[in-house]
Amino acid sequence: MASVAFLGLGVMGYPMAGHLRNKGGHDVTVYNRTTAKAEQWVAQHGGKLVLTPAEAAEGKDFVFSCVGNDDDLRSVTTGAKGAFAAMKKGAVFIDNTTASAEVARELAEAAEKVGFSFLDAPVSGGQAGAENGVLTVMVGGEQTAFDRARPVIDAFARMVGLMGPAGAGQLTKMINQIAIAGLVQGLAEGIHFGKKAGLDIEKVIDVISKGAAGSWQMENRHKTMNAGKYDFGFAVDWMRKDLGICLAEANRNGAKLPVTALVDQFYKDVQDMGGRRWDTSSLLARLEK
Repeated sequence: MASVAFLGLGVMGYPMAGHLRNKGGHDVTVYNRTTAKAEQWVAQHGGKLVLTPAEAAEGKDFVFSCVGNDDDLRSVTTGAKGAFAAMKKGAVFIDNTTASAEVARELAEAAEKVGFSFLDAPVSGGQAGAENGVLTVMVGGEQTAFDRARPVIDAFARMVGLMGPAGAGQLTKMINQIAIAGLVQGLAEGIHFGKKAGLDIEKVIDVISKGAAGSWQMENRHKTMNAGKYDFGFAVDWMRKDLGICLAEANRNGAKLPVTALVDQFYKDVQDMGGRRWDTSSLLARLEK
């Protein structure tokens, strides 16, 4: 059993922290910007809550964070009453936020200066993956810190991989989102085309999902897409945040992402339709408006 803190109890963080407590058997202290959510978590899972990231991190072997963006991450780490000021030497900070590679490198450098380790460890698998403890975790950082943290991360993951030095986890997550963006648009166009052609979409998917066109998105989203149901899942707002990170990094490294840039604008259209919190599969709604 390790002494663990978790900062950020949102849609992903809440169940992830729960798995650390229940499946991992760790002693977990939680912090959330909205205290009522932390109180709810403690009532459900046990452990304890504190009112600042610094209090949460004090004396802990491992500190996890899962917050909104780069600014939120800086706030809970190096900001006022941030966790970094209280981290003990030799501890490991594991950030599960989808953020920029730039902030990951910045925080890894800051951690090294004061004697603890930082791993950027964004996740994929969505809310369902977090709730079921089967997330994919892409990690950037030092091998020794990864080896220490891996058994703890395993409590909410089915795949954990060290991708390279600081920032490599975030860069891998960018590739994940780039691939998903084009795939979902292709699936949306395929279903839209099939409907216009008068085909039975269920029969079509039953056949093509067993071939080269098959994907997680097709298997898990075609029914709701066909039914026009999008009020669940990974929100369009979150996807646009992630694609913005991808496009900014591509601007820095010279990569060409024409499809990603186009799909990002399609998601803006969905936002303008009132679909900010719709699942990312709602690209079909844009084609059918």
